[in-house]
Amino acid sequence: MERGRLYVVSAPSGAGKTSLVKALMEREPRIRFSVSYTTRKPRPKEIPGRDYHFVSMERFDEMVAHDEFLEHARVFDNCYGTGLRSVQESLGNGEQLLLEIDWQGARQVRARLPEARSIFILPPSRGALEQRLKDRSTDSEAVIERRLRDAAEDIGHWTEFDHVVINDRFEQALGDLLDITKDRGGRLIANRPEVVRLAAELLAVGTAGKP
Repeated sequence: MERGRLYVVSAPSGAGKTSLVKALMEREPRIRFSVSYTTRKPRPKEIPGRDYHFVSMERFDEMVAHDEFLEHARVFDNCYGTGLRSVQESLGNGEQLLLEIDWQGARQVRARLPEARSIFILPPSRGALEQRLKDRSTDSEAVIERRLRDAAEDIGHWTEFDHVVINDRFEQALGDLLDITKDRGGRLIANRPEVVRLAAELLAVGTAGKP
């Protein structure tokens, strides 16, 4: 049986990653969402086992100690991780998996599974990123400010990914994701000129005013 493929999707908060991933799963039924573990509390409408495996910090630390994660990282005040055994079994069965994780986790996945295909999603501008964060009803103003301050660091890792999708028009960005999963993503390589320019602009704004 042909081995399956693992897709890793990352983005700064507010880039629209979660909405794009959900739409991708609806359009491409052969790809299965890999459910991660997290120590954070469920948000409204999130279902344990479907959106995340919600565990205590003690249980998470125990899993780390027993090398049960393909990747794991602390993001803001919570921990996230991907179960190693379930991913290995799924790929061995020829399944197509998708991980929605941050750049720290993506780096760990590439180290252990270099054949994984990594995708980074960028907002079209700093203003769009800020507005998307403000439109959320789940985050406080303090959290929004912190996410904006950390966005530049997240965006600074875009060069570590195979592909970059710019989420300006949702349907276009979704089509780009679909092309990547269908091996038609050559035009979406990370270091293409438009991405280089956009990333430079986002990073310049993100570091403005710093000493």
